Amino acid sequence: MPEETLQPCAYHVVRYQPNLIRDEWVNIGVLLFIPGAGPGAGPGQGPAQGRVRQRWLDEPADLARLRRLHPAADEELLLRLPAEFDRQFAGREMEAVAILEKFDETLSNAVQLAPRKGLLARDPDAELDRLFREQVEPLREARRGVVEIRTRGDVRARAADYFRSEKILRLMQRGVRVEQFTAPGDPMRIDFSYRRNGTRGFVHSVALGRDPGQAKLLAYTAGAIRERAPHSEFLAVTEREPARGNVRDQFVSEILAESDIRVVPLGELRKWAHEVAPVLRAEGA
Repeated sequence: MPEETLQPCAYHVVRYQPNLIRDEWVNIGVLLFIPGAGPGAGPGQGPAQGRVRQRWLDEPADLARLRRLHPAADEELLLRLPAEFDRQFAGREMEAVAILEKFDETLSNAVQLAPRKGLLARDPDAELDRLFREQVEPLREARRGVVEIRTRGDVRARAADYFRSEKILRLMQRGVRVEQFTAPGDPMRIDFSYRRNGTRGFVHSVALGRDPGQAKLLAYTAGAIRERAPHSEFLAVTEREPARGNVRDQFVSEILAESDIRVVPLGELRKWAHEVAPVLRAEGA
């Protein structure tokens, strides 16, 4: 493809090293810099000004794995990091590189930034997903050559692929912090948000087989959001259709239905994205 369609970006992998004596660490996040209007540098140097995107380990199963590797891991610190980075960058994204260089000096010794690396990206959000999947997210077992979709992160990544193919991902807000609707310090983020016909929509991934408790959290959050934004709609994306006779699946279905949250299995999400795409593209034009 023509080189002018590729955008120079840069990224840091964030590492957690609880034992400084041993040279062992676990990758826990990715920070991706997207150049802004100011002068940028080449792919080996990274942007001088621009926006920052971040992804972190947030799955209960992934944190449990980290505890097994490092029983003394400071989980409170890890859960606090995304909000702390948000606080540092709030309203100052164009100064992201300078902020991060200063912030790196104040990080806990256990949290470290790997050396910055450059890349050329056609779609920065897609690159962030790829970097997180390849360098941070624990490897998933494959069956017959296909990676099985099991966790919330798997569902979220597949949903992003569908939205990207319909050219609406760029029209959505990702990782929406809910503390503006609930209470300061609430760490929850809703995966995707959009606007259409005066309605604000929220899309969140729920893994029926791994983290059904996310449905309960989503139901509570939906109620809090509707108190502040009455014209809101919610979709819960699941890895499969809830199974009849499965007590846990029925619990998820009922608690979401009571909160007027539509359940959309991944097998139906592409159709939903195709149907709403014209409206979202028209409003985003």
